[in-house]
Amino acid sequence: MAKYLFRSSYTTEGVRGLLDEGGSGRVKQTEELVGRLGGSVESYYFGFGAADTYIVVELPDNSTAAAVRLAVTASGAVETEVIALLTPDEIDRAARQKVGYRPPGAR
Repeated sequence: MAKYLFRSSYTTEGVRGLLDEGGSGRVKQTEELVGRLGGSVESYYFGFGAADTYIVVELPDNSTAAAVRLAVTASGAVETEVIALLTPDEIDRAARQKVGYRPPGAR
């Protein structure tokens, strides 16, 4: 299964909901949502600064991750960025692949 980092910021509406529901309520809702899609939540942290939440999830594929992002963003309560996470082994395999890239202007 693929891992993704969901980095999210609450809108004013989302903050109001968080104040009503609390952090534990959001974690539970996220775990239920991801579970219904065949995945699991690895970690869920709240922060302050550039983003309000940092959530690492395992999901079956990119389409499922995109569907979650679309649904969350469409709510209007949260703005979300999804980052695909790669293991060191995946990077090792990528580094061994020869792709033959020529940068612009190079001969």
